[in-house]
Amino acid sequence: MATLVQVTFDCADPASQAEFWAAALGYVVQPPPDPFASWDEALDAWGVPTDQRNTRSAVVDPDGEGPRIFFQKVPEAKSVKNRVHLDLHVGIGKTGDERRSVCEAEAQRLIQRGATLQRVVEPEGPSELCIVMQDREGNEFCVD
Repeated sequence: MATLVQVTFDCADPASQAEFWAAALGYVVQPPPDPFASWDEALDAWGVPTDQRNTRSAVVDPDGEGPRIFFQKVPEAKSVKNRVHLDLHVGIGKTGDERRSVCEAEAQRLIQRGATLQRVVEPEGPSELCIVMQDREGNEFCVD
């Protein structure tokens, strides 16, 4: 049996990061456990103070196939390049102008949600087009 994988991001604003990555990946913010109708209801029941409610969040694949992405609040700001990053493969099976168009459209959609464009890595040899971006807190990821 394969090991279950969760990807964890340290961040300053877990709720904002969860919203961004849910939209980027086609995921949903993880729903609260039964019998709670909302996270506020669950956190009220558990006695979590209002000022401590944005310490963690998670997004999940609605089809149950992809890994859970967990966001945990940390006191320090991001200071160096990620050693691990996510690649969003939106251009699979496409080449040339069609691939570029799909990747650029996805990059623009993510920019509207708070991402920033870092650079475009043009195709060279066997490599394909890759758009290097950052999420709302500066974590690098690629659209290709």
